[in-house]
Amino acid sequence: MIGELIRQMFRRPFTNLFPAKYAPSSPSRFVEAVKKGEIKINPPIETPPGFRGKIVYDREKCIGCRLCTKVCPSDAIEYIEDKKKIRIYVNRCTFCAQCTDACPVNALSMSNEFLLSTTDKNSKDLIVE
Repeated sequence: MIGELIRQMFRRPFTNLFPAKYAPSSPSRFVEAVKKGEIKINPPIETPPGFRGKIVYDREKCIGCRLCTKVCPSDAIEYIEDKKKIRIYVNRCTFCAQCTDACPVNALSMSNEFLLSTTDKNSKDLIVE
């Protein structure tokens, strides 16, 4: 184990540097650096089958049964009484998919979207209605 640790200390990382703040300021310099081999770009891989990304909510299918709110361990789903619909706070979600399993009409599903970070915790991208 110690031998592997020492080897890892001297290897270059295999993954792309993320976020883009590490990229050169000029796109032309970035392209030149890639051509020269100074920067290696690894192509993104597809998400595997059954990947649990951002929740997708189909309002038309929803019957307002509240099963999703009952099974959500992180209390990320709020029932809106006057609309008989739900609101999902993605910033609270643990992506456990219990709500999608509990939904009797398949109004909830998990997408392949996973780049959800933002500096605004109240962003409209983090609230699914």
